[in-house]
Amino acid sequence: MFPGASASRADADYVIVGAPLDISTTFQPGTRFGPRRIRTFAETFDDYDRRTDRRFSDLSVHDQGDVRPWHDVPDYIKHLSGTLRDIVWDEAIPLLVGGEHTVSVAGTRATEPELFVCLDAHLDLRAEYDGDEWSHACVTRRILETVEEAIIVGARTGSEAEWERAARSDVTVISPEDASAWLQAIVGGARDPFSNKKTYLSVDIDGADPGFAPGTGTKEPFGLSPREMRGVVRAVAPHCVGFDVVEVNDRDDGQAAALGGKLLREFVHTHAHATDRTV
Repeated sequence: MFPGASASRADADYVIVGAPLDISTTFQPGTRFGPRRIRTFAETFDDYDRRTDRRFSDLSVHDQGDVRPWHDVPDYIKHLSGTLRDIVWDEAIPLLVGGEHTVSVAGTRATEPELFVCLDAHLDLRAEYDGDEWSHACVTRRILETVEEAIIVGARTGSEAEWERAARSDVTVISPEDASAWLQAIVGGARDPFSNKKTYLSVDIDGADPGFAPGTGTKEPFGLSPREMRGVVRAVAPHCVGFDVVEVNDRDDGQAAALGGKLLREFVHTHAHATDRTV
């Protein structure tokens, strides 16, 4: 169980679901261990959050456990989206913990957002990768089949075809170099890309520079700092109908899992504070 996720399913405002999918990881596998490691390395976090003056254990969070995957990825995504949709129908916020980034398709199908915001090193806009349209390298392309718009924060690599796809009006790419200024414009009120839009937020842990989060499969240097990622989570969370953290594996000493777990907590504290959700 994720520490502090002590509410019953019936009373929950937030429901954690693990999705340990690990089929299409393209360099170093291990995302099947992501949900377990995120739960484990969150054990040291204090329950109390000084910024919001609330305890995580008072925010009606329930951990529903993992939905174990099988090799038919489209079928698994369909089943997982049904599990998450039940949470939405119960007027709770699904918190999906991966697993490879492909699971975000289930999150967006369940919550039906208008805007997909993603912290990610990669564009993930390929039509297919090695003949597989369900590869984690295609996840944002798949999501844009049903979601109107995507903002990719921290992207710093992609194929030529992906950059061409990213140039269309439904995609905005914020480079790591521009992320702080973009975020400051939002906090300062000069920019409001989320206003009146149902938003889904996805944190691919490789959005962070690998010096901060080496436990991920496809490392890409020159990335975001943990503080920049936290800033984006805090800015986006009040507008969200769903959240996930993905692509954590077991190939470090827990840095990636600790960052993922902390960002999940930041999301819940910020969303609960903004929407005045308490027990």
